Order: sequence, then structure tokens, then C-alpha cells
Amino acid sequence: MATSTQIGASEDRISERRELTAEEQALLGSGSLADTTIQAQPNPFYRVMRHGDPIHYDERLGSWLVTRHEDIAQIQSDPVTFSVKHGYSEQQARGMREEFQAYLEEHGGGYFPDAIMSDPPYHTRIRKLMEQAFTAHRVKELEPRITEVVRGVIADVVARGDGRCDGVKDIAIPLTIRVIVEQLGLDQGMEEQISRWSVAVTAQIGAMQSRETMLANAAQIAELQQYLIAKMRQREANPSEDMLSDLVHAEVTNEDGGKEKLTFAEAVSLVRATLIAGNDTTATAIGNLFYVLTTRPGMAELLESVADDDRQLGRFVEEHLRAEPPVRALSRMTTREVTVNGTTIPAHAHMLLVYGSGNDDETVFPEPRKFDLTRPNLGRHVAFGGGPHRCIGLALARMEVKVAAREIVRQMKNLRLAIPESAIRYTPTVATRTIESLPITFEAR
Repeated sequence: MATSTQIGASEDRISERRELTAEEQALLGSGSLADTTIQAQPNPFYRVMRHGDPIHYDERLGSWLVTRHEDIAQIQSDPVTFSVKHGYSEQQARGMREEFQAYLEEHGGGYFPDAIMSDPPYHTRIRKLMEQAFTAHRVKELEPRITEVVRGVIADVVARGDGRCDGVKDIAIPLTIRVIVEQLGLDQGMEEQISRWSVAVTAQIGAMQSRETMLANAAQIAELQQYLIAKMRQREANPSEDMLSDLVHAEVTNEDGGKEKLTFAEAVSLVRATLIAGNDTTATAIGNLFYVLTTRPGMAELLESVADDDRQLGRFVEEHLRAEPPVRALSRMTTREVTVNGTTIPAHAHMLLVYGSGNDDETVFPEPRKFDLTRPNLGRHVAFGGGPHRCIGLALARMEVKVAAREIVRQMKNLRLAIPESAIRYTPTVATRTIESLPITFEAR
């Protein structure tokens, strides 16, 4: 008989639950994170789950939603009981994974499991390799060049002279793609293709695809892989001073302490992950920044007041990531029966760690909907995940958002939303909270 592991189930924690109102009970009973209306404005649903059913089974998704900050943190620290590898694999093209895999094997040069979305000890070796590319020191050295890229993208938009743009499509997406493309050594001018590829890759873990959309997205991923494979073959023969060459020729330490090269399949998966993760969620964070600057009174003035103070600007970015995390939820799978905060979850159950809810947990962040630069525990937000799978590229993401925030208020003023707020559409996915398009008006400084 399997032994149940108990996580975070003290009487004090369980007793924090309270009786829900009839309206809250109705929302909990009928709501789902798969509902696009809830995806657009999720915080009321998060709050009801945290107070009434913090480890909530979402029938439509077939997943357990983990909503409290403390439970998320404890689960992230235990990759043995809560597997990233199996959680990610189960979430990928849910219900259609075999067909998705077969399509890529036939049309995309192969099926390459994501090496970084794995479990220790394999994950530990891969992560050490990837961390070399994203050290804080290396990222700091990149800041002057990234500032040039960001300044140029915004300056080009401002120079059009019409005082109108799409904050997501004209600024957030192009600048993040240009940064990661330059670091990898890929072709510039591919913003439209890479944006399409990013949407397709993210959709595979978004649990919102029909078979038709899965196949359409698989075709995009096949195109992405064929492009990357061709570039990687070039670097095999002729290495360059770029991250793509570093990954193609990288060596990892094996279990015996010796050195061995990454397999080509591992290298493809890491290059693909670096390209997509290196632009998609950061673009989402910058798009969300335009959203708050155009819809929340006083936010633009607050950003302007701290733009020239690097420390305060850093705190602004951290509070923004807490309040509007680009990653909504990521997957785990239980490897055995486990009790989490009083709720018993069976072995091989799919889970979603709902980072958006963890960052909104009032027991950790009092008045969570208040934007507060003086919070003493800003660093506790889970926008970058946590534990051994904490986001490798967090230093680069923070810096890009910081540089973008500074350049926005240096070059633009009187930012306004050009459509009703109710008309904003979000990409249908449980993985991220991504605005598809954000038309705005502004004046040049």
C-alpha cells in the first residue's frame, strides 16, 4: 500500500479556511481556470479558492489548482514528490500528445522533449550548464546593448508621429525578440515569425487547444525546429561568438564526474526553450506594464518619479511582477499519494501551481491589490517560480522590464488606452496571462 506524504497540513493552516458566501460558493462551484472570462480577470476566483478550497480540483482542466503562497513554495521545494518532468509531459498537447509527437517526428526534424523541464539529478546537470549563460554578471554586461535595442524600438514608434501604437505588438514583442535573437545569434527581422512560434509553443501547455488548433500550432513548431536545426548545423561546422554556438558545443558533467557533450536532441530543446522563454514571458510582462500605465491612475506618475533611481526602479519592477505576473500557472505531477494542506491528492495527479494567486495571497502580501513599493518582502513573490526550477533567465527578464519601463517614461507621456478596457483580449491559455493586443495613444516627450 502506498504511503501518503503530508505537506503543509498543520491545523493552523487548515483553519485559515472560512465559510464562503453564496455568491462565492457559486463561483467556486461553476468556475474554472479554463474559462476565458476568469482568465481575463482571475483575482476574484483566486481569492475564493484560497479561502474556501485552496487545493481545488478543476473539473474542466482535470487538474488540482494550488493557490496559496505557502503551499506553492513547499511543493516547489520537493521535486521528488511533485515531478516537473511528468507534469510538463502530461500538460503538453493534453489528450493529443501522441499525435503531436508524431507530427513533429514527421515534419519538424524530430520530437525533442524539453531538457530543462526535467527532474533531478538530470535537471541539475542541465541547469548548471544553462546558468552559465544567465549569470547576473553576464546580464549586467549586456545592459548597455539592451538599452540601445529598447531605446531604438520605442524611438521608432515615437518617430512615426501619429501618437498611436500597439503596446504589445509594436513594442513589447519586438524588443524582447530582438534581444534574445541577438544573444543567440539568429537572424534579425524575424519578429513576426518568432511571435507566431512563441504562441504555438506556449499553447502546448495551455490546455485550451482543439485538435485543429493543436495541428496548426504543431505546424508552427515544426517550422521553428527546422529553422533552428539548420542554424545549429551551421554552428557545428563554424562556431561563432554567440549563445547558439555555446549550446551546440556545450559539455555537461555526467554522473561519474566526467565531461560529455549534450546530445543534439538536448541542444535543440535548450535552444528552442531559450528562444521562446527568452521572449514570450518578458514580452507579456512589458505588455502588462503598458496595461497598468494606461488604466490605473497614478501609475505612470509613480514610474516617472522613480525612473532615474535604479534601486527604486528595481522595486517598481518587482512589485509589478508580483501584481501582474506573466506566468499564470505551471505544472507538476504527484509521484505518490500526498496530502497538501489537508487535501489528499492521489498519485499521478496533475497539478497547477497558480502563481497569480500566490502573489495575491493577503496572508503574505497585505492589501495585495495595492501597488506598494515599500513592501518589506517584495522578493517573496513567485512570478519566477521557485525551488530548483526557479526561472534561469530571471536576471535578464528583470533587466529588460526595468530598461523598458525607464525608456517608456523617458520617451512617452500621457499614455491612454485607445479601446475600452472591456475590449482587451487575452491569449486563451492557463499558462500565461498574455494580452494579445493593446492599442494605446501617447504624446512624445
